[in-house]
Amino acid sequence: MEDASANLEQATEEAVAKNRLVAATVNASGELVDLKFHTQSYRDMAPTELASAILDVVGRARGQMAKRVAELYQPFAPPGVDMDDLMKGTFNTRDLFRTIGVEPPPR
Repeated sequence: MEDASANLEQATEEAVAKNRLVAATVNASGELVDLKFHTQSYRDMAPTELASAILDVVGRARGQMAKRVAELYQPFAPPGVDMDDLMKGTFNTRDLFRTIGVEPPPR
C-alpha cells in the first residue's frame, strides 16, 4: 500500500482536446496542475466554446486519474468492494452487507 501511495505522489494524467487546442494535466488528487494552449486559435473562439473545451479536457484528465487510482488500490479493497464505484460515490454498502449474508438496517 505504501508503494501504491508513493507511485501516486508525483503521478499526473493529461488529456488533450481532439482539435489539439488545449491540454490539461491533473495530479493524483484530481487538481489541475497545468493547462496548455497549443495554438493561438483559442483567441478566435467564443467564450462558451473555449470554456467547454477546457472543461472537457480537465474532466477527461480527472477521469483518467480516477481510473488509475482505482486500479492501483483495487487489490487492497475487501472482496465485493469496487474501488471505481467507491471513488465515484456509487458504491452501495447495503449490497455489500447482503453479499455477506447480513441484512442491513432500515434507513
